[in-house]
Amino acid sequence: MFDFVSFIPRAVMQGIPLLFGSTGETLTEKSGNLNLGIPGIMYVGAISGVMGAFTYEQSVGAANVNGFLAVAIPLFCCLLGSFLMGLLYCFLTVSLRANQNVTGLALTTFGVGFGNFFGGSLIKLSGSDVPAIVLSATSSYFRRTLPISGSTGWFGKVFLSYGFLAYLAVVIALVAAYILKRTRVGLHLRAVGESPNTADAAGINVGRYKYAATCIGSMIAGLGGLYYIMDYTSGIWSSDAFGDRGWLAIALVIFTVWRPNVGVLASFLFGGLYILHMYIPSGMNLAVKELYKMLPYVVTIIVLVISSMRNKRENQPPASLGLPYFREER
Repeated sequence: MFDFVSFIPRAVMQGIPLLFGSTGETLTEKSGNLNLGIPGIMYVGAISGVMGAFTYEQSVGAANVNGFLAVAIPLFCCLLGSFLMGLLYCFLTVSLRANQNVTGLALTTFGVGFGNFFGGSLIKLSGSDVPAIVLSATSSYFRRTLPISGSTGWFGKVFLSYGFLAYLAVVIALVAAYILKRTRVGLHLRAVGESPNTADAAGINVGRYKYAATCIGSMIAGLGGLYYIMDYTSGIWSSDAFGDRGWLAIALVIFTVWRPNVGVLASFLFGGLYILHMYIPSGMNLAVKELYKMLPYVVTIIVLVISSMRNKRENQPPASLGLPYFREER
């Protein structure tokens, strides 16, 4: 029989990095910026947190790690690294009006290279016999669950067996959805993404909103990388560890039709589809396993086709998505 009690927690944990990435990218795209650099930003967020945790553990010793600092230092480093990546993207695309697609792809290439270079350097500094860094002391604080999770049976395993970053991802997504839908700031941000000319004429600072949304979105996406290393892989960093999760996060934005609250369940669905091949017996037939791995992308394509056919305005991307804004042409 299919073991749902074991499958659901793994699907949720697999989906949390996607939720962070898709929420950050949704905020970015609502401002009209198409940031294809999310995979690279997640790499930079992860390796920045790893460098902070590694430096702290090496300075005090793994046995003397303080819980607060073990969490605060990687978090700060992750947010700082992700913020700088978002700032770089904004400077190139908003201030210099560079092509957004090319800039995003360049950031992804840069971010992956940045992560692998500094990750490899830390592996050499640690003197590890394997090509990986293990930060077990720091990871243990990120992975701590609620005290009652072990005594509530299947309910605790399904709903209470996650680290604090998992719950933070859900809260951020719901707060982002509320801000976009119910607040004046969200209204202004959506106006900037739909028609920057009109927003500018109404007195809204288009550049400021684009910078703020993209930088905040990048910081949120960076947390997805930190979660993956510190929680999902138990503090183990290795080169090219993320695979294609950054691209799945971008695909998830389309799947959720630019709604962060929908992204909560959608990310868990994608997480489940991503690991489904591990739970469905296929024997030694590797071709069948590869077909199962295609499911997240097939589902995204189907949703994109259906949403395009329905042609509802609320299911379409922001009208100025990917287009540079020239104030002189207003």
